[in-house]
Amino acid sequence: MSQPSNRGVVYKGPGKVAVESIPFPELALGDRKCNHGVILKVLTTNICGSDQHMVRGRTTAPEGLVLGHEITGIILEKGDDVEFLEVGDIVSVPFNIACGRCRNCKAGMTGICLNVNPARPGAAYGYVDMGGWVGGQSDYVMVPYADFNLLKFPDKGQAKEKIADLTLLSDIFPTGFHGCVTAGVGPGSTVYIAGAGPVGLAAAVSAQLLGAACVIVGDMIEDRLAQARSFGCETIDLREEGDMEDKLEVILGEREVDAFVDCVGFEAHGCGCNAGKEAPATVLNSAMTITRAGGQIGIPGLYVTDDPGAQDEAAKVGALSMRFGLGWAKSHSFHTGQCPVMKYHRALMQAILFDKVKIADAVNVQMISLDQAPQGYADFDGGAAKKFVMDPHGEFVA
Repeated sequence: MSQPSNRGVVYKGPGKVAVESIPFPELALGDRKCNHGVILKVLTTNICGSDQHMVRGRTTAPEGLVLGHEITGIILEKGDDVEFLEVGDIVSVPFNIACGRCRNCKAGMTGICLNVNPARPGAAYGYVDMGGWVGGQSDYVMVPYADFNLLKFPDKGQAKEKIADLTLLSDIFPTGFHGCVTAGVGPGSTVYIAGAGPVGLAAAVSAQLLGAACVIVGDMIEDRLAQARSFGCETIDLREEGDMEDKLEVILGEREVDAFVDCVGFEAHGCGCNAGKEAPATVLNSAMTITRAGGQIGIPGLYVTDDPGAQDEAAKVGALSMRFGLGWAKSHSFHTGQCPVMKYHRALMQAILFDKVKIADAVNVQMISLDQAPQGYADFDGGAAKKFVMDPHGEFVA
């Protein structure tokens, strides 16, 4: 039987992506058979803010990279060593690629697997410096270590009905949740979420799920702030001048929060009169200013080791001007790095399946076709208050 054709979203240089024919995936790692892998027919694959950093030219991503690390699919073919999954199963793919065998994987730190990337700990599909794995913004993709990595949905019909929510389990829902967990969010917490993009909105929903008393979201785009308000968050428009402490006091009656979650990362911009000017450490410095003494700061927002588009030489190698002494004086804890998706994805799946959370509504999922990917990237880069989800085979787009 002949293989179907395969297409993918390919990075073509700063500001450019294109949908092109790409090779059909094989159950192989280089010149050896990948018996522990599966080939997926991609049901949904999402555009992520991390992808946008590459497409803007703010990383060292090579032209020709097939993008996409947020993948949900149906198993088309499986290797001989895959024991606990079957052809036809619908599965969520954690964006972290993890072997399940190394010291870190055995400790649950699947975001920094030691065996899947020769350059550094941790790997991901279709991402710069993350091991060279082919991305999943495509019709078909190969996933290794399938028994360990994949989350099988218990009912195929239900999975398709709730696909707009379940597609978010591959990255942004666990990532936002992880940001809140590492910031110490719990019942009665007051929480500030920096950034109202999809990860920030996912973090806001996660804070509510964890029992926060008040969730405040800050951003410079009114449509995104309105999206945060749509599910009960307080908001702060960062284009307006004034001290953050004063703005918090109006909402909380206090000038600090219990927990702070940075969902912006290294392309942060200044606030108020400095709005529009890049200031990569501004969120981190704000976190130390407005988080109470002894509070925790979760940092799921992306920071990079190489930023060729940075405005100063230090930032080009990830060196930021932080007021770290303030954080030390206030006994803050900081938690950085990739979310270990497998730590959370099953529990969050259950929350979706039992209607405890409406994550697709919160982040405003919009289904598009694979051919619409270039426009989706352009709209997202323009600040659209949407989470673009691609449907390569036209099963869900109305």
